[in-house]
Amino acid sequence: MKRYILHSLLGIICIILGGCEKDALNTNPLDKLSSAEFWKSKQDFDMALTAIYGELQNQMFSVGAPNWDVLTDNGYGQHNYWGSQAIVQGDISPSTGGYILDMYTNSYKGIARINIFLEQLNNFEGDGIDTETKLKYEGEALFMRGFYYFQLYSSYGSVPIVTEVLKLDNQIQPKSTASEVLARSLADLDVAIANLPDELFADNGGHAAQSSAQALKLRVLMFAAYGDTGVPDTGILTQARDLALEIMATGYDLSPNFEDVFKDGSQEGNLEIIYSIKFLAPDNATPMDQWYGDWIVVSPLQNLVDAFDPLDPRLEMTIFQDEVNFNGNIHNPSNGLPTGYGVKKFLSPGLMPYGYSTQSQQDWVLLRYADVLLMYAEAQNELVGPDQSVYDAIHEIRDRVSMADLPAELSKEEMRAAIRLERRIEMAFEGLRYYDLKRWRIADEVLNNVTDGVLDYTFDERFYQWPIPQSEIDKSQGILEQNQDY
Repeated sequence: MKRYILHSLLGIICIILGGCEKDALNTNPLDKLSSAEFWKSKQDFDMALTAIYGELQNQMFSVGAPNWDVLTDNGYGQHNYWGSQAIVQGDISPSTGGYILDMYTNSYKGIARINIFLEQLNNFEGDGIDTETKLKYEGEALFMRGFYYFQLYSSYGSVPIVTEVLKLDNQIQPKSTASEVLARSLADLDVAIANLPDELFADNGGHAAQSSAQALKLRVLMFAAYGDTGVPDTGILTQARDLALEIMATGYDLSPNFEDVFKDGSQEGNLEIIYSIKFLAPDNATPMDQWYGDWIVVSPLQNLVDAFDPLDPRLEMTIFQDEVNFNGNIHNPSNGLPTGYGVKKFLSPGLMPYGYSTQSQQDWVLLRYADVLLMYAEAQNELVGPDQSVYDAIHEIRDRVSMADLPAELSKEEMRAAIRLERRIEMAFEGLRYYDLKRWRIADEVLNNVTDGVLDYTFDERFYQWPIPQSEIDKSQGILEQNQDY
């Protein structure tokens, strides 16, 4: 439900979850609750869980996700959000800032709040929360902690694992190995899968469902399967393939219209959406339309436009040229278009003219069924080759937009290329391309050969794992070690 996450609740309990500045020592502000007054009822835990969900509204994880594609061959970021231009050009160091710093700090901020919630839940002795509800709360919190540890694993590899509330005597933590961080993410998601209700996300009131945790675990497995070499581990891919089959049997389906997945008004009850981050205007509005339809925060590159078949309707639904045009309703961006193109995929037709007053409330879709089909096809093709089930999964996606079926009798290598191209087109600007290039271990090959970028691209081998931010190294009193080659 749209109203599950409300911005006003964040202010009520930010002090409980560690997100507000402290007022005078030993003073309880009259407009805030202290921890001694909180955690007394089911309502308190519901409010705290709402705030934890609200952390995913961080722009880097939600409405800013299209900007991740400016780190790839898909686009260019003229406004340099999160320091993207330095990263594209290979200026990556412990002091780079932007994504390099914010992914680390925002992930641990989310983890800290979750750990407080879990500790209080474990210590709660009242009779207002039964065992079933406790397990569900735990599952929802661990779904999100699994997400954050995956972000850390895929970005840095080796980082500290924190599963308890940090105090003065344990606030400085050493790094764990990358494999241990991966195991932590998967373990959290396994508990979430066991605890969350077995129903579709559309029927679960905006809360993560069992299938949400399954789909996130599938993404984690697909990233981990390629290791440090790009050669897939058949054991991990088998787990991923089998998990994809479980999700495919739960009742999800592709939305009849591709664009409906990304538009407010057609997202509620949409059977393609497996998990989305909720927004609701006016208190919880986003700058989605302003950023992409007016400011042109992300500019698609010509090579991506050329990657689409000219007959593919997803091109017109994903990218606009020169002006935003929805059936004759036109908006002319106030900022220039460095490549001549802008991102249309997430724009709301009824909110023109886009600008400072535009209040966008479409949800950010984090997990969807088309992605599951693509991951199934990829895993199955790597394991056994292009059997009929691989063709069926890809054709289901292509049939939705009336695209011709793939040629018969493709080789495994040809099908691999076809799946990767289909993934690039179907998932464009959903923030996954950078992770895909990294997990396939082809980021250096692809990015160092971009010829139509506004910037000169540089990707070194060491960039497959980012450095730990220098500010975190400095605060650790020599405990936190920097990643290799930085």
